[in-house]
Amino acid sequence: MSQHQKTAVEGTPGNPLVRSLVPLIVDAGVPIASYYVLSDGFGLSAVAALGWSSVVPAVRTVWGLVRSRAVNGLALLMLVVNVVGLATSVVAGDARLMMAKDGAVSSTVGIAILLSLRSRRPLMSAGLKPWVTKGSPAGNAAWDRLLASSEPFRRAERRFSAIWGGALLTECVLKVVGAYTLPVHTMVWLGTVLTVVAILLAMVIAGGGSAEPMEKMIKAEVEREAGTGSDAEETGRPVAAAATAAPGAAVGSAD
Repeated sequence: MSQHQKTAVEGTPGNPLVRSLVPLIVDAGVPIASYYVLSDGFGLSAVAALGWSSVVPAVRTVWGLVRSRAVNGLALLMLVVNVVGLATSVVAGDARLMMAKDGAVSSTVGIAILLSLRSRRPLMSAGLKPWVTKGSPAGNAAWDRLLASSEPFRRAERRFSAIWGGALLTECVLKVVGAYTLPVHTMVWLGTVLTVVAILLAMVIAGGGSAEPMEKMIKAEVEREAGTGSDAEETGRPVAAAATAAPGAAVGSAD
């Protein structure tokens, strides 16, 4: 294993695939299971079951903000939209409105992601960078250099967020239509299916179209930088050797 590979492995706490699936399980799997347990098992109304099933993802989002001690724009946006949407739908007491609210969350986040394409740091870049750099110092440094100097790299970064934003907007439309045309019990699981499908499609398309090319560019940049450092070291060796030999040569000349 090369030094670069060791650095990448050491800088990656755990399997990236596992880390990426944990939020999906917590945000999608737990709410749907909670809904059916609360509604069918404890007899809560659809509105109450939907409300309580949203608690775990909300707590996870808040805990993530507190633990990281840094404001992640996307996480904060999700938290605000969820809290406002939940409060509004509970006051209204309409289960269908609560289902449509989930679509509105996707819409708001998707629009925010698309609007962030005009900024220097698209919203999805916060999650993209650790993935393609493997969390290594060399990879992070390569990301910063490419972001400052490579237009293809910047296009790929923006394309990643554009794909995610488009996927979330599409999910929103389907959820809102389903919320007012299908039974609530059906939309509870179907809404989750739509979310999972949208996420998986975005991961596949954005991964192949943006993340993988960016990962290759970063790898090439890390290798180029490592090669430049090695060349500089090799160039410096003859100079150092000549400097070390010079006093002896001077003595020989004097003799």
